[in-house]
Amino acid sequence: MESVIVLVIIVVVIVLLVAWLYNGLVTRRNRIDEALGQIEVQLKRRHDLIPNLVQAVKGYMGFEQDVLTRVTEARANAVAAGAQGPAQQASAENALTGALRSLFAVVENYPDLKANQNVMQLQEELTTTENQISFSRQHYNATVLDYNNTIQTIPSVLIAGPFGFSKREFFDAEPEAAEVPAVDLTLG
Repeated sequence: MESVIVLVIIVVVIVLLVAWLYNGLVTRRNRIDEALGQIEVQLKRRHDLIPNLVQAVKGYMGFEQDVLTRVTEARANAVAAGAQGPAQQASAENALTGALRSLFAVVENYPDLKANQNVMQLQEELTTTENQISFSRQHYNATVLDYNNTIQTIPSVLIAGPFGFSKREFFDAEPEAAEVPAVDLTLG
């Protein structure tokens, strides 16, 4: 009788341990989904601001239509990539970031446009949104790292595979982020 009680206690402890590990994995997976949702909220805000910016600068930049076309196409590609997963979405968003940088560089050549209150406000909103996207990416990637480490280490690895927990992709930054910026401190 005593051995049956010990066996029942061991089984109960194992079941509780598996349940605790499983619940921890579910919690981490849900945090990833929530973090990705935050990125998507910021990207939607960015996507919504871009047409307004394009409209605001269109009249000033009559002969710079190729820049506006690239921004519009990059935005459309970024919106479409949203359903293709973090890697494809990050790639499309990085292309959009490059197109926006080109647009902002061209805006610098137009003093009237640079001084336009509507354009200045839209640029400020986009800059704020870019910062929020960057923060959201960092949060998402940290959450993915925690999750991936958990499913690949003992004891969670013993239940992660059988219960269908698989590795998640990081939301990679634009390639320019890996480049070392050139600094020129010469005078003149």
